[in-house]
Amino acid sequence: MVVPRKVATLPRGKEKKLIKSISSLKSSAVLGWVKRLKKQYPLAEVYLVGGAVRDIILNISDIKDYDFVVRGISGKSLQEFLERSGWVELLGKNFGVYKFRPHNLPKDFEPLDVALPRSEISATPGSYRAFKVKFNKDLNLEQDLLRRDFTINAIALRVDDKFKMIDPFNGVDDIAKKNIRCVGKAQDRLAEDYTRILRAVRFACQLNFKIAPEVKKVIKKLAPYLNDRVKSATRHSKNKPGDWVSPREVIAKEFLKAFYFDHLQAIQLYDQLGLFKILMPEILNMKKCPQPKKYHTEGDVWTHTILALKNLESNKFKKFSAQVDKLLEIRNKKLEIGDLIKNRLELILAVLLHDIGKPPTLQTPRKDKTDRIRFNNHDNTGAELASKICKNLALSAPEKFGIDCENISWLVRKHMLLVHGHPDVLRPNTIEKYFFSDRYPGHNLIKLAWLDISATITQNGPLDHELVQALIKRIKKMRRLVVKKKSQQVLPEHLLTGDEIMQALKLKPGVQIGKIKDKLREKQLKGEIKNKKQALKFIKK
Repeated sequence: MVVPRKVATLPRGKEKKLIKSISSLKSSAVLGWVKRLKKQYPLAEVYLVGGAVRDIILNISDIKDYDFVVRGISGKSLQEFLERSGWVELLGKNFGVYKFRPHNLPKDFEPLDVALPRSEISATPGSYRAFKVKFNKDLNLEQDLLRRDFTINAIALRVDDKFKMIDPFNGVDDIAKKNIRCVGKAQDRLAEDYTRILRAVRFACQLNFKIAPEVKKVIKKLAPYLNDRVKSATRHSKNKPGDWVSPREVIAKEFLKAFYFDHLQAIQLYDQLGLFKILMPEILNMKKCPQPKKYHTEGDVWTHTILALKNLESNKFKKFSAQVDKLLEIRNKKLEIGDLIKNRLELILAVLLHDIGKPPTLQTPRKDKTDRIRFNNHDNTGAELASKICKNLALSAPEKFGIDCENISWLVRKHMLLVHGHPDVLRPNTIEKYFFSDRYPGHNLIKLAWLDISATITQNGPLDHELVQALIKRIKKMRRLVVKKKSQQVLPEHLLTGDEIMQALKLKPGVQIGKIKDKLREKQLKGEIKNKKQALKFIKK
Protein backbone atom coordinates (compact mmCIF):
# COMPACT_ATOMS: atom_id res chain seq x y z
CA MET A 1 0.00 0.00 0.00
CA VAL A 2 1.40 3.39 -1.03
CA VAL A 3 0.88 5.89 1.76
CA PRO A 4 0.69 9.56 0.75
CA ARG A 5 2.72 12.12 2.65
CA LYS A 6 0.23 14.24 4.52
CA VAL A 7 1.07 17.01 6.97
CA ALA A 8 -1.98 17.68 9.12
CA THR A 9 -3.18 21.14 10.02
CA LEU A 10 -5.20 22.09 13.07
CA PRO A 11 -7.38 25.11 13.77
CA ARG A 12 -5.11 27.95 14.88
CA GLY A 13 -6.27 27.89 18.50
CA LYS A 14 -5.73 24.15 18.81
CA GLU A 15 -2.36 24.30 17.09
CA LYS A 16 -1.20 26.94 19.59
CA LYS A 17 -2.28 24.71 22.50
CA LEU A 18 -0.49 21.77 20.92
CA ILE A 19 2.74 23.72 20.45
CA LYS A 20 2.47 24.96 24.03
CA SER A 21 2.04 21.37 25.28
CA ILE A 22 5.08 20.19 23.31
CA SER A 23 7.15 23.14 24.52
CA SER A 24 6.39 22.29 28.14
CA LEU A 25 7.33 18.66 27.50
CA LYS A 26 10.65 19.67 25.95
CA SER A 27 11.74 21.22 29.22
CA SER A 28 10.80 18.04 31.12
CA ALA A 29 12.54 14.67 31.31
CA VAL A 30 9.98 13.27 28.83
CA LEU A 31 11.55 15.22 25.94
CA GLY A 32 14.72 16.56 27.55
CA TRP A 33 16.81 13.80 25.94
CA VAL A 34 15.68 14.73 22.41
CA LYS A 35 17.75 17.93 22.29
CA ARG A 36 20.89 16.06 23.32
CA LEU A 37 20.25 13.36 20.71
CA LYS A 38 19.81 15.97 18.01
CA LYS A 39 23.04 17.66 19.01
CA GLN A 40 25.02 14.41 18.68
CA TYR A 41 23.15 13.17 15.59
CA PRO A 42 22.00 16.18 13.54
CA LEU A 43 20.34 14.02 10.88
CA ALA A 44 18.15 12.21 13.40
CA GLU A 45 14.39 12.80 13.34
CA VAL A 46 12.36 12.22 16.50
CA TYR A 47 8.60 11.70 16.39
CA LEU A 48 6.07 11.28 19.14
CA VAL A 49 3.52 8.76 17.86
CA GLY A 50 0.31 6.96 18.81
CA GLY A 51 -1.86 7.50 21.86
CA ALA A 52 0.15 10.35 23.36
CA VAL A 53 -0.41 12.49 20.24
CA ARG A 54 -4.10 11.63 20.27
CA ASP A 55 -4.40 12.60 23.94
CA ILE A 56 -2.50 15.86 23.47
CA ILE A 57 -4.91 16.79 20.66
CA LEU A 58 -7.79 15.91 23.02
CA ASN A 59 -6.20 18.14 25.66
CA ILE A 60 -5.80 15.22 28.09
CA SER A 61 -3.12 16.23 30.57
CA ASP A 62 -2.49 13.02 32.53
CA ILE A 63 -0.51 11.13 29.87
CA LYS A 64 1.69 8.28 31.09
CA ASP A 65 2.51 6.32 27.92
CA TYR A 66 4.86 8.00 25.45
CA ASP A 67 5.96 6.22 22.26
CA PHE A 68 8.73 7.62 20.07
CA VAL A 69 10.05 6.72 16.64
CA VAL A 70 13.61 7.81 15.79
CA ARG A 71 14.68 7.94 12.11
CA GLY A 72 18.09 8.53 10.59
CA ILE A 73 20.20 6.81 13.28
CA SER A 74 21.32 3.18 13.54
CA GLY A 75 20.00 0.92 16.25
CA LYS A 76 23.48 0.53 17.74
CA SER A 77 24.04 4.30 17.97
CA LEU A 78 20.56 4.84 19.40
CA GLN A 79 21.10 2.21 22.09
CA GLU A 80 24.49 3.64 23.07
CA PHE A 81 22.98 7.12 23.37
CA LEU A 82 20.05 5.89 25.46
CA GLU A 83 22.37 3.96 27.79
CA ARG A 84 24.36 7.15 28.41
CA SER A 85 21.14 9.05 29.10
CA GLY A 86 19.34 6.72 31.51
CA TRP A 87 18.12 3.18 32.10
CA VAL A 88 17.49 1.05 28.99
CA GLU A 89 15.93 -2.33 28.32
CA LEU A 90 15.86 -3.93 24.88
CA LEU A 91 12.47 -5.50 24.17
CA GLY A 92 12.41 -8.96 22.65
CA LYS A 93 14.72 -10.49 20.10
CA ASN A 94 14.09 -7.85 17.47
CA PHE A 95 16.72 -5.16 17.64
CA GLY A 96 15.12 -1.74 17.57
CA VAL A 97 12.58 -1.32 20.42
CA TYR A 98 13.65 0.01 23.82
CA LYS A 99 12.11 0.77 27.19
CA PHE A 100 13.89 3.95 28.27
CA ARG A 101 13.85 5.84 31.54
CA PRO A 102 15.81 9.11 31.20
CA HIS A 103 17.67 10.53 34.16
CA ASN A 104 15.35 12.70 36.30
CA LEU A 105 12.17 11.03 35.05
CA PRO A 106 9.87 10.65 38.10
CA LYS A 107 9.87 7.12 39.55
CA ASP A 108 6.09 6.78 39.22
CA PHE A 109 6.32 7.55 35.49
CA GLU A 110 6.12 4.73 32.97
CA PRO A 111 9.36 4.22 30.96
CA LEU A 112 9.26 5.69 27.47
CA ASP A 113 9.06 3.46 24.39
CA VAL A 114 11.69 4.37 21.82
CA ALA A 115 11.94 2.52 18.50
CA LEU A 116 13.36 2.64 15.02
CA PRO A 117 10.78 2.82 12.21
CA ARG A 118 9.43 -0.64 11.47
CA SER A 119 7.09 -2.57 9.25
CA GLU A 120 5.17 -5.68 10.29
CA ILE A 121 3.70 -8.67 8.49
CA SER A 122 1.22 -10.95 10.25
CA ALA A 123 2.63 -14.50 10.35
CA THR A 124 -0.42 -16.07 12.05
CA PRO A 125 -3.86 -14.53 11.38
CA GLY A 126 -5.37 -12.91 14.45
CA SER A 127 -2.37 -13.11 16.79
CA TYR A 128 -0.53 -10.01 17.94
CA ARG A 129 2.32 -12.31 19.02
CA ALA A 130 2.93 -13.60 15.50
CA PHE A 131 4.20 -10.60 13.53
CA LYS A 132 7.34 -10.62 11.43
CA VAL A 133 8.99 -7.29 12.25
CA LYS A 134 11.50 -5.48 10.08
CA PHE A 135 13.35 -2.39 11.36
CA ASN A 136 14.81 0.21 9.02
CA LYS A 137 16.28 3.51 10.20
CA ASP A 138 15.49 5.05 6.81
CA LEU A 139 11.93 3.78 6.49
CA ASN A 140 9.58 6.69 5.88
CA LEU A 141 7.28 7.43 8.78
CA GLU A 142 4.11 6.90 6.78
CA GLN A 143 5.05 3.23 6.34
CA ASP A 144 5.60 2.92 10.09
CA LEU A 145 2.18 4.44 10.78
CA LEU A 146 0.58 2.03 8.31
CA ARG A 147 1.06 -0.91 10.73
CA ARG A 148 -1.04 0.76 13.47
CA ASP A 149 -4.61 -0.17 14.32
CA PHE A 150 -6.84 2.92 14.25
CA THR A 151 -6.51 6.26 12.51
CA ILE A 152 -6.65 8.14 15.82
CA ASN A 153 -3.48 6.28 16.86
CA ALA A 154 -1.69 6.67 13.52
CA ILE A 155 -0.63 10.30 13.90
CA ALA A 156 2.98 11.40 14.36
CA LEU A 157 4.27 14.66 15.77
CA ARG A 158 7.85 15.72 15.12
CA VAL A 159 9.37 16.91 18.41
CA ASP A 160 13.02 17.75 17.69
CA ASP A 161 13.83 21.06 16.02
CA LYS A 162 10.70 21.21 13.90
CA PHE A 163 6.96 21.21 14.55
CA LYS A 164 5.25 18.98 12.04
CA MET A 165 2.25 16.64 12.33
CA ILE A 166 2.07 13.72 9.92
CA ASP A 167 -1.43 12.31 9.50
CA PRO A 168 -1.72 10.10 6.39
CA PHE A 169 -5.03 8.50 7.42
CA ASN A 170 -7.01 11.57 8.58
CA GLY A 171 -6.76 10.68 12.26
CA VAL A 172 -7.01 14.31 13.32
CA ASP A 173 -10.33 14.59 11.50
CA ASP A 174 -11.58 11.38 13.16
CA ILE A 175 -10.61 12.74 16.57
CA ALA A 176 -12.63 15.87 15.85
CA LYS A 177 -15.60 13.72 14.79
CA LYS A 178 -15.10 11.29 17.72
CA ASN A 179 -14.90 8.46 15.23
CA ILE A 180 -13.05 5.12 15.49
CA ARG A 181 -11.91 3.88 12.08
CA CYS A 182 -9.20 1.41 11.13
CA VAL A 183 -6.03 2.26 9.23
CA GLY A 184 -6.78 0.98 5.73
CA LYS A 185 -9.43 -1.76 5.46
CA ALA A 186 -11.07 -2.78 8.73
CA GLN A 187 -11.06 -6.45 7.65
CA ASP A 188 -7.27 -6.38 7.18
CA ARG A 189 -6.44 -4.55 10.42
CA LEU A 190 -8.72 -6.53 12.71
CA ALA A 191 -7.85 -9.89 11.14
CA GLU A 192 -4.16 -9.22 11.87
CA ASP A 193 -4.89 -9.14 15.60
CA TYR A 194 -8.31 -10.16 16.90
CA THR A 195 -7.79 -8.37 20.22
CA ARG A 196 -8.09 -5.11 18.26
CA ILE A 197 -11.82 -5.91 18.24
CA LEU A 198 -11.93 -5.35 21.99
CA ARG A 199 -9.51 -2.45 21.74
CA ALA A 200 -11.99 -0.61 19.52
CA VAL A 201 -14.67 -1.08 22.17
CA ARG A 202 -12.30 0.05 24.91
CA PHE A 203 -11.41 3.25 23.03
CA ALA A 204 -15.11 3.95 22.46
CA CYS A 205 -15.69 3.68 26.23
CA GLN A 206 -12.52 5.48 27.28
CA LEU A 207 -12.84 8.43 24.89
CA ASN A 208 -16.62 8.50 24.44
CA PHE A 209 -16.17 7.92 20.69
CA LYS A 210 -18.35 6.03 18.21
CA ILE A 211 -17.17 2.97 16.30
CA ALA A 212 -17.60 3.47 12.55
CA PRO A 213 -20.33 1.27 10.95
CA GLU A 214 -17.86 -0.56 8.68
CA VAL A 215 -15.70 -1.41 11.73
CA LYS A 216 -18.74 -2.69 13.66
CA LYS A 217 -19.65 -4.91 10.72
CA VAL A 218 -16.20 -6.54 10.70
CA ILE A 219 -16.19 -6.89 14.51
CA LYS A 220 -19.42 -8.90 14.38
CA LYS A 221 -17.93 -11.09 11.66
CA LEU A 222 -14.59 -11.74 13.41
CA ALA A 223 -15.77 -11.92 17.04
CA PRO A 224 -16.05 -15.77 17.07
CA TYR A 225 -12.32 -15.98 16.28
CA LEU A 226 -11.52 -14.59 19.75
CA ASN A 227 -11.92 -18.18 20.99
CA ASP A 228 -9.56 -19.72 18.41
CA ARG A 229 -6.54 -21.74 19.47
CA VAL A 230 -3.19 -22.02 17.66
CA LYS A 231 -3.12 -25.12 15.44
CA SER A 232 0.55 -25.08 14.51
CA ALA A 233 3.58 -22.94 15.39
CA THR A 234 5.23 -20.72 12.79
CA ARG A 235 8.76 -19.37 12.56
CA HIS A 236 7.88 -15.86 13.70
CA SER A 237 5.25 -16.78 16.28
CA LYS A 238 5.70 -16.94 20.06
CA ASN A 239 2.59 -19.09 20.27
CA LYS A 240 2.61 -22.85 20.77
CA PRO A 241 0.00 -25.24 19.39
CA GLY A 242 -2.99 -25.21 21.72
CA ASP A 243 -2.37 -21.65 22.96
CA TRP A 244 -5.12 -19.08 22.59
CA VAL A 245 -4.63 -17.05 19.41
CA SER A 246 -5.94 -14.09 21.44
CA PRO A 247 -4.32 -14.37 24.89
CA ARG A 248 -6.82 -14.30 27.74
CA GLU A 249 -4.78 -11.71 29.66
CA VAL A 250 -5.03 -9.28 26.71
CA ILE A 251 -8.77 -9.93 26.39
CA ALA A 252 -9.09 -9.39 30.15
CA LYS A 253 -7.20 -6.10 30.01
CA GLU A 254 -9.35 -4.67 27.23
CA PHE A 255 -12.58 -5.98 28.81
CA LEU A 256 -11.79 -4.51 32.24
CA LYS A 257 -10.60 -1.17 30.88
CA ALA A 258 -13.79 -0.76 28.85
CA PHE A 259 -15.96 -1.50 31.89
CA TYR A 260 -13.88 0.77 34.10
CA PHE A 261 -14.13 3.79 31.81
CA ASP A 262 -17.83 3.44 30.93
CA HIS A 263 -19.55 0.25 32.07
CA LEU A 264 -22.91 1.18 30.53
CA GLN A 265 -21.49 1.78 27.06
CA ALA A 266 -19.31 -1.33 27.45
CA ILE A 267 -22.37 -3.50 28.18
CA GLN A 268 -24.25 -2.00 25.25
CA LEU A 269 -21.37 -2.60 22.81
CA TYR A 270 -20.50 -6.09 24.07
CA ASP A 271 -24.15 -7.03 23.65
CA GLN A 272 -24.69 -5.27 20.33
CA LEU A 273 -21.51 -6.63 18.71
CA GLY A 274 -22.01 -10.22 19.87
CA LEU A 275 -19.04 -10.20 22.26
CA PHE A 276 -20.97 -11.45 25.29
CA LYS A 277 -22.10 -14.41 23.20
CA ILE A 278 -18.47 -15.33 22.51
CA LEU A 279 -16.78 -14.50 25.84
CA MET A 280 -19.46 -15.03 28.50
CA PRO A 281 -22.59 -16.54 26.93
CA GLU A 282 -24.05 -17.34 30.38
CA ILE A 283 -24.85 -13.67 30.89
CA LEU A 284 -27.31 -13.60 27.99
CA ASN A 285 -29.54 -16.16 29.72
CA MET A 286 -30.68 -13.28 31.98
CA LYS A 287 -32.56 -11.86 29.00
CA LYS A 288 -36.22 -12.91 29.01
CA CYS A 289 -35.71 -14.69 32.34
CA PRO A 290 -38.97 -13.76 34.13
CA GLN A 291 -39.24 -12.53 37.72
CA PRO A 292 -42.28 -12.51 40.05
CA LYS A 293 -44.21 -9.36 39.16
CA LYS A 294 -45.19 -8.79 42.76
CA TYR A 295 -41.56 -8.00 43.58
CA HIS A 296 -40.06 -7.07 40.19
CA THR A 297 -42.28 -4.90 38.03
CA GLU A 298 -39.13 -3.47 36.42
CA GLY A 299 -38.92 -6.53 34.14
CA ASP A 300 -36.75 -9.59 33.54
CA VAL A 301 -33.41 -10.35 35.21
CA TRP A 302 -31.44 -8.53 32.50
CA THR A 303 -33.54 -5.36 32.88
CA HIS A 304 -33.12 -5.48 36.67
CA THR A 305 -29.34 -5.85 36.29
CA ILE A 306 -29.00 -2.97 33.82
CA LEU A 307 -31.10 -0.75 36.10
CA ALA A 308 -28.82 -1.55 39.03
CA LEU A 309 -25.78 -0.66 36.92
CA LYS A 310 -27.39 2.62 35.84
CA ASN A 311 -28.07 3.48 39.48
CA LEU A 312 -24.36 3.05 40.19
CA GLU A 313 -23.87 6.40 38.45
CA SER A 314 -26.67 8.17 40.32
CA ASN A 315 -25.97 11.03 42.72
CA LYS A 316 -27.86 9.17 45.47
CA PHE A 317 -25.54 6.19 45.16
CA LYS A 318 -22.39 8.32 45.02
CA LYS A 319 -23.45 10.01 48.25
CA PHE A 320 -24.21 6.63 49.85
CA SER A 321 -20.91 5.17 48.60
CA ALA A 322 -18.95 8.00 50.22
CA GLN A 323 -20.84 7.36 53.47
CA VAL A 324 -19.88 3.67 53.41
CA ASP A 325 -16.22 4.42 52.63
CA LYS A 326 -16.05 6.81 55.55
CA LEU A 327 -17.80 4.37 57.89
CA LEU A 328 -15.53 1.44 57.05
CA GLU A 329 -12.25 3.35 57.03
CA ILE A 330 -11.20 1.31 60.04
CA ARG A 331 -7.56 0.90 59.10
CA ASN A 332 -7.09 4.41 57.72
CA LYS A 333 -5.46 3.03 54.60
CA LYS A 334 -4.27 5.38 51.90
CA LEU A 335 -5.44 3.55 48.79
CA GLU A 336 -3.23 3.50 45.71
CA ILE A 337 -4.80 4.24 42.33
CA GLY A 338 -4.66 0.49 41.56
CA ASP A 339 -6.77 -0.25 44.67
CA LEU A 340 -9.36 2.32 43.65
CA ILE A 341 -9.57 0.85 40.15
CA LYS A 342 -9.86 -2.68 41.55
CA ASN A 343 -12.59 -1.69 44.03
CA ARG A 344 -14.68 -0.01 41.35
CA LEU A 345 -14.28 -2.86 38.85
CA GLU A 346 -15.14 -5.51 41.42
CA LEU A 347 -18.33 -3.67 42.30
CA ILE A 348 -19.30 -3.24 38.63
CA LEU A 349 -18.72 -6.93 37.90
CA ALA A 350 -20.51 -8.02 41.07
CA VAL A 351 -23.57 -6.00 40.02
CA LEU A 352 -23.36 -7.39 36.48
CA LEU A 353 -23.17 -10.99 37.73
CA HIS A 354 -25.13 -10.88 41.00
CA ASP A 355 -28.22 -12.56 39.51
CA ILE A 356 -26.50 -14.72 36.90
CA GLY A 357 -27.61 -17.75 38.94
CA LYS A 358 -31.31 -17.00 38.40
CA PRO A 359 -31.78 -18.50 34.89
CA PRO A 360 -30.38 -21.96 35.78
CA THR A 361 -32.40 -22.09 39.03
CA LEU A 362 -35.66 -20.74 37.60
CA GLN A 363 -38.80 -22.52 38.84
CA THR A 364 -42.28 -21.56 37.68
CA PRO A 365 -45.80 -22.54 38.84
CA ARG A 366 -46.59 -23.95 35.41
CA LYS A 367 -43.45 -26.06 34.97
CA ASP A 368 -42.49 -26.89 38.57
CA LYS A 369 -45.81 -26.49 40.42
CA THR A 370 -44.34 -23.83 42.74
CA ASP A 371 -46.48 -21.15 44.38
CA ARG A 372 -44.73 -18.44 42.35
CA ILE A 373 -41.60 -17.89 40.28
CA ARG A 374 -38.65 -18.90 42.45
CA PHE A 375 -34.85 -18.97 42.19
CA ASN A 376 -33.83 -21.23 45.07
CA ASN A 377 -30.09 -21.19 45.80
CA HIS A 378 -29.43 -18.76 42.95
CA ASP A 379 -26.84 -16.94 45.05
CA ASN A 380 -24.61 -20.01 45.40
CA THR A 381 -25.19 -21.12 41.81
CA GLY A 382 -24.39 -17.60 40.64
CA ALA A 383 -21.18 -17.52 42.70
CA GLU A 384 -19.96 -20.66 40.94
CA LEU A 385 -20.81 -19.26 37.51
CA ALA A 386 -19.17 -15.91 38.32
CA SER A 387 -16.01 -17.70 39.46
CA LYS A 388 -15.95 -19.74 36.24
CA ILE A 389 -16.37 -16.65 34.04
CA CYS A 390 -13.69 -14.66 35.87
CA LYS A 391 -11.19 -17.52 35.67
CA ASN A 392 -11.95 -18.39 32.04
CA LEU A 393 -11.27 -14.79 31.03
CA ALA A 394 -8.23 -14.47 33.35
CA LEU A 395 -9.70 -11.29 34.87
CA SER A 396 -7.12 -11.33 37.66
CA ALA A 397 -4.18 -11.22 35.21
CA PRO A 398 -3.94 -7.61 33.94
CA GLU A 399 -1.56 -5.27 35.74
CA LYS A 400 -3.32 -2.31 37.42
CA PHE A 401 -6.78 -3.42 36.20
CA GLY A 402 -6.81 -7.04 37.42
CA ILE A 403 -9.53 -8.00 39.89
CA ASP A 404 -9.79 -10.69 42.57
CA CYS A 405 -11.98 -13.51 41.21
CA GLU A 406 -12.65 -14.78 44.74
CA ASN A 407 -14.01 -11.36 45.72
CA ILE A 408 -16.48 -11.43 42.81
CA SER A 409 -17.60 -14.93 43.72
CA TRP A 410 -17.99 -13.96 47.40
CA LEU A 411 -20.01 -10.84 46.60
CA VAL A 412 -22.39 -12.82 44.39
CA ARG A 413 -22.71 -15.56 47.04
CA LYS A 414 -23.44 -13.05 49.83
CA HIS A 415 -25.60 -10.53 47.96
CA MET A 416 -28.74 -11.98 49.62
CA LEU A 417 -27.29 -11.51 53.13
CA LEU A 418 -29.93 -8.97 54.15
CA VAL A 419 -32.77 -11.02 52.66
CA HIS A 420 -31.81 -14.20 54.51
CA GLY A 421 -31.86 -12.45 57.89
CA HIS A 422 -32.48 -9.01 59.37
CA PRO A 423 -29.23 -7.16 60.26
CA ASP A 424 -30.36 -7.05 63.91
CA VAL A 425 -29.94 -10.82 64.17
CA LEU A 426 -26.57 -11.01 62.42
CA ARG A 427 -23.89 -12.38 64.72
CA PRO A 428 -21.29 -9.78 65.80
CA ASN A 429 -18.59 -12.20 64.64
CA THR A 430 -20.07 -12.12 61.14
CA ILE A 431 -20.13 -8.33 61.09
CA GLU A 432 -16.52 -8.26 62.31
CA LYS A 433 -15.41 -10.77 59.66
CA TYR A 434 -17.21 -9.10 56.75
CA PHE A 435 -16.88 -5.40 57.59
CA PHE A 436 -13.95 -4.91 59.97
CA SER A 437 -11.18 -6.83 58.24
CA ASP A 438 -9.34 -6.93 54.93
CA ARG A 439 -10.37 -10.53 54.35
CA TYR A 440 -13.62 -9.73 52.53
CA PRO A 441 -14.74 -6.74 50.39
CA GLY A 442 -17.45 -5.73 52.88
CA HIS A 443 -17.65 -2.16 51.59
CA ASN A 444 -18.68 -3.46 48.16
CA LEU A 445 -21.17 -5.91 49.68
CA ILE A 446 -23.07 -3.02 51.31
CA LYS A 447 -22.98 -1.08 48.04
CA LEU A 448 -24.12 -4.12 46.04
CA ALA A 449 -27.06 -4.59 48.44
CA TRP A 450 -28.03 -0.92 48.01
CA LEU A 451 -27.87 -1.16 44.20
CA ASP A 452 -29.79 -4.46 44.12
CA ILE A 453 -32.56 -2.94 46.26
CA SER A 454 -32.60 0.28 44.21
CA ALA A 455 -33.32 -1.75 41.05
CA THR A 456 -36.16 -3.73 42.66
CA ILE A 457 -39.54 -2.13 41.86
CA THR A 458 -42.43 -3.88 43.59
CA GLN A 459 -46.14 -3.49 42.88
CA ASN A 460 -46.19 -0.95 45.70
CA GLY A 461 -43.28 1.00 44.21
CA PRO A 462 -39.49 0.98 44.77
CA LEU A 463 -38.15 -0.79 47.83
CA ASP A 464 -36.70 1.42 50.52
CA HIS A 465 -33.23 0.86 51.96
CA GLU A 466 -34.42 0.00 55.47
CA LEU A 467 -32.33 -3.19 55.69
CA VAL A 468 -29.18 -1.47 54.46
CA GLN A 469 -29.61 1.30 56.98
CA ALA A 470 -30.18 -1.26 59.74
CA LEU A 471 -26.89 -2.92 58.80
CA ILE A 472 -25.09 0.42 58.88
CA LYS A 473 -26.59 1.07 62.31
CA ARG A 474 -25.19 -2.26 63.57
CA ILE A 475 -21.76 -1.45 62.14
CA LYS A 476 -21.78 2.02 63.71
CA LYS A 477 -22.64 0.51 67.08
CA MET A 478 -19.74 -1.92 66.86
CA ARG A 479 -17.47 0.83 65.63
CA ARG A 480 -17.66 2.41 69.09
CA LEU A 481 -15.40 -0.40 70.28
CA VAL A 482 -12.66 0.61 67.83
CA VAL A 483 -9.32 1.48 69.39
CA LYS A 484 -6.21 3.13 68.01
CA LYS A 485 -3.18 0.92 67.54
CA LYS A 486 0.04 2.00 65.81
CA SER A 487 -1.67 4.85 63.95
CA GLN A 488 -4.45 2.46 62.86
CA GLN A 489 -8.03 2.09 64.05
CA VAL A 490 -8.97 -1.52 64.74
CA LEU A 491 -11.39 -3.52 66.82
CA PRO A 492 -9.94 -4.57 70.20
CA GLU A 493 -7.98 -7.82 70.32
CA HIS A 494 -9.53 -11.03 71.65
CA LEU A 495 -9.65 -11.01 75.46
CA LEU A 496 -8.35 -14.60 75.63
CA THR A 497 -6.23 -16.64 73.25
CA GLY A 498 -6.92 -20.29 72.50
CA ASP A 499 -4.02 -21.32 74.75
CA GLU A 500 -5.40 -19.27 77.62
CA ILE A 501 -8.83 -20.88 77.21
CA MET A 502 -7.32 -24.38 77.22
CA GLN A 503 -5.24 -23.57 80.30
CA ALA A 504 -8.18 -22.05 82.22
CA LEU A 505 -10.53 -24.93 81.41
CA LYS A 506 -7.87 -27.67 81.34
CA LEU A 507 -8.99 -28.76 77.88
CA LYS A 508 -7.05 -30.21 74.95
CA PRO A 509 -6.98 -28.62 71.45
CA GLY A 510 -10.15 -29.23 69.45
CA VAL A 511 -13.25 -27.80 67.81
CA GLN A 512 -14.70 -26.92 71.23
CA ILE A 513 -11.97 -24.32 71.86
CA GLY A 514 -12.90 -22.49 68.67
CA LYS A 515 -16.58 -22.47 69.61
CA ILE A 516 -15.82 -21.09 73.07
CA LYS A 517 -13.55 -18.44 71.55
CA ASP A 518 -16.30 -17.42 69.09
CA LYS A 519 -18.92 -17.18 71.86
CA LEU A 520 -16.56 -15.06 73.96
CA ARG A 521 -15.82 -12.79 71.00
CA GLU A 522 -19.54 -12.37 70.36
CA LYS A 523 -20.12 -11.21 73.95
CA GLN A 524 -17.08 -8.91 73.73
CA LEU A 525 -18.30 -7.27 70.50
CA LYS A 526 -21.74 -6.74 72.03
CA GLY A 527 -20.01 -4.87 74.85
CA GLU A 528 -21.23 -7.35 77.45
CA ILE A 529 -17.71 -8.52 78.43
CA LYS A 530 -15.05 -5.85 78.68
CA ASN A 531 -11.95 -7.33 80.35
CA LYS A 532 -9.98 -10.51 80.93
CA LYS A 533 -11.45 -11.14 84.38
CA GLN A 534 -15.00 -11.07 83.01
CA ALA A 535 -13.90 -13.27 80.11
CA LEU A 536 -12.49 -15.96 82.40
CA LYS A 537 -15.64 -15.91 84.51
CA PHE A 538 -17.80 -16.30 81.39
CA ILE A 539 -15.95 -19.29 79.92
CA LYS A 540 -15.88 -21.12 83.27
CA LYS A 541 -19.68 -21.10 83.26
